Amino acid sequence: MTREELREVVLSELAHLAPEADLPSLPPRARLREELDIDSFDFVRLITALDQRLGIDVPETDYRKLETLEGCLDYLQGRLGSPAGKPGS
Repeated sequence: MTREELREVVLSELAHLAPEADLPSLPPRARLREELDIDSFDFVRLITALDQRLGIDVPETDYRKLETLEGCLDYLQGRLGSPAGKPGS
């Protein structure tokens, strides 16, 4: 899966939690909870949704690595073993 495909997955799941947010303009390094005004329960719901959708178990000790959009993409890409930008990975 490419980084752009992962980005679409993350943004899609975020859209369920913050439907009013302007997700296409979400700064890559902005903290998701603060930027989207979601609470810790919603953040855990995001991680659970990504787990179900991508089949990646995220241990609680790694939650901090997913605090930003960029962090989510880096973490998920690393767990999936997808090289950056390589189509069809």
